Amino acid sequence: MKTPVALTEEFTPYLTPIFDRKAKSITAIDVRTMTSYADMIVIVEGGSGRQVTSIAEHIIKAMKTKKIKVYGMEGIKEGEWALLDYGHIIIHVFESKAKALYDLEGLWSDAPRIDLSRFGSIIDPEDDQADEDDNY
Repeated sequence: MKTPVALTEEFTPYLTPIFDRKAKSITAIDVRTMTSYADMIVIVEGGSGRQVTSIAEHIIKAMKTKKIKVYGMEGIKEGEWALLDYGHIIIHVFESKAKALYDLEGLWSDAPRIDLSRFGSIIDPEDDQADEDDNY
């Protein structure tokens, strides 16, 4: 695996709301040298269609409060795959099966990953257990 690229401050407002939710996984990919339509692609995995919708709606609301408008959005209500286009950053929020099917990380395997360690761990194992307990 390549050494992760440092996160620049311009992307922090877009990533912070993603980490507010309990995503299963989050990958940020630096595509500046590989494409002209974006600088970063973020791939977020939600555990269910409801969670995909919730994460996408939360990102949109958080960006609105910062006066950042989404240029385009698709699939939010369906909950399988939501796409949020903010111009220089594209955020994909996938349900687990759709994420595996489309394998965007594999598609962009040559692109450097962005170090997201400043946000801490994605999922607290104890929170994961609490969620399982809530289902019974």
